[in-house]
Amino acid sequence: MKAGAADYLEKSQLTAPLLERSIRYAMERKQTEQKIRQQAALLDIATDAIFVHDLDDPVLFWNKAAEKLYGWQKAEAIGKKTQELWQEKNESLLQTALKHLIQHGSWEGELHQRTKLGQDIIVQSRWTLVKDFGNRPQSILVVNTDITQKKQLEAQFLRAQRLESIGTLASGIAHDLNNVLAPIMMTAQLLELHIHDERSRRLLPILLANAKRGADLVNQVLSFTRGLEGERTLLQLKHLIIEIQQIIKETFPKFIEVTSQIPPNLWNVTGDATQLHQVLMNLCVNARDAMPNSGRLKILAENLVIDENYTKMHLDAQVGSYVVITVSDTGIGIPSEILDRIFEPFFTTKEVGKGTGLGLSTVLGIVKSHGGFINVYSEPRRGTQFKVYLPAQQTTETIEEAEQSFPQGNRELILVVDDEVAIRDITKTSLESHNYQAITASDGIEAIALYAEHRDEISLVLTDMAMPAMDGMTTIRTLQKINPKVKIIAISGLATTDKVDAAYDIGIKAFLAKPYTANQLLQTISVVKNGE
Repeated sequence: MKAGAADYLEKSQLTAPLLERSIRYAMERKQTEQKIRQQAALLDIATDAIFVHDLDDPVLFWNKAAEKLYGWQKAEAIGKKTQELWQEKNESLLQTALKHLIQHGSWEGELHQRTKLGQDIIVQSRWTLVKDFGNRPQSILVVNTDITQKKQLEAQFLRAQRLESIGTLASGIAHDLNNVLAPIMMTAQLLELHIHDERSRRLLPILLANAKRGADLVNQVLSFTRGLEGERTLLQLKHLIIEIQQIIKETFPKFIEVTSQIPPNLWNVTGDATQLHQVLMNLCVNARDAMPNSGRLKILAENLVIDENYTKMHLDAQVGSYVVITVSDTGIGIPSEILDRIFEPFFTTKEVGKGTGLGLSTVLGIVKSHGGFINVYSEPRRGTQFKVYLPAQQTTETIEEAEQSFPQGNRELILVVDDEVAIRDITKTSLESHNYQAITASDGIEAIALYAEHRDEISLVLTDMAMPAMDGMTTIRTLQKINPKVKIIAISGLATTDKVDAAYDIGIKAFLAKPYTANQLLQTISVVKNGE
């Protein structure tokens, strides 16, 4: 019997019924063994990790999916205790689960484990208590489903929702900040005309420059949170690098040494200054985080002509002229096993709460939208080097022209519509200082009443797009019903592409984004007034 016989019969006691029963028993046993093998084969096909261990913990059964999930072969796992096969993150939960299993016969929950290869996983675990013929607990059947990727996707979705909420909040704050900055900028320009004290005249440009910088920062936030599209212009990256270097020196820890190297004949590029500012800032912040104690951060710019031979070695490159910006650090470096993943959205090696995993994916998206590409070189404990390649225009730098003189009016009457008192007052004062007349309205309803009363005298309407009671779009449509030929300039502190397009679609003549200078206001009015 030990050798494998189905039964044992003595010839002296052999009878027909006994033989028949023995044969039937042997056939049933064979069928049962075959069924057990089939079921075991099915368990091996299953994608869930299925194993059985007795109450003292040694593993009795281990399927193929368990081998794949935990990294232990069946022969290695059988006979081992589960605590030898993986590490549980929450031992107290296991004790609670075991008590529940003994009382109720089953348990289900999420477990955080670390596998043989050191990989952190999350499993949906289902335990069933297996009893013997005497109804006594004998072993535990465990079915573990790997839900690590599902949990990561859920976390990414929640993170994306949180970022969307932050974007909405930032947009609202940006709108309010633009309303604050607009009167500051216009007041500073007016004061320049009326103040003759030399010391005060030296201070006013500082006030104006910082207000403009504030407006640029607001637009930078909007470009990231709401996809505000900046204007593509011919840029000299030297100025951008110098500005970034100044910000870094003021805000980064003093133990990080910052240097830059820019050739005097650096070519121009066509691009969005705000977005390229964001690219460089992201790379510099990553470099800072890679040097928690000390280190050197270097920003290098150079001209490069790429030939066909180079394009064969770099798939993203095309034949032509490029400006190459290199941001290098002497930090901890990037391990080779994750170097290929650093541009993936939501992939981050930083602690929870210290990184969104969107920085480098945003950088890559902006660079590609500019027709460029990125190369990364890194060695653990020796630092990282990012090279950003942007298509170049082989032109010399042009010095920006000073702002043109303020265009003067001819006593035309302009209706100013804005719910912000400061903006209404400073806009009215600016217009009156340059030979215009102005009347103001605090919302769309008051604007329509004033326009109906002074229709023949009003030459042009300046209206905010976001107002209580009646918004800008409704105000514009109502004014157009009163006078289809009315000239309207729309103004907004949140000038998204969709909003600008929608305003032009209904027939406005121009669009001004807050905050604007007195010169921008007067130039726009002059263009619209003259029908250019």
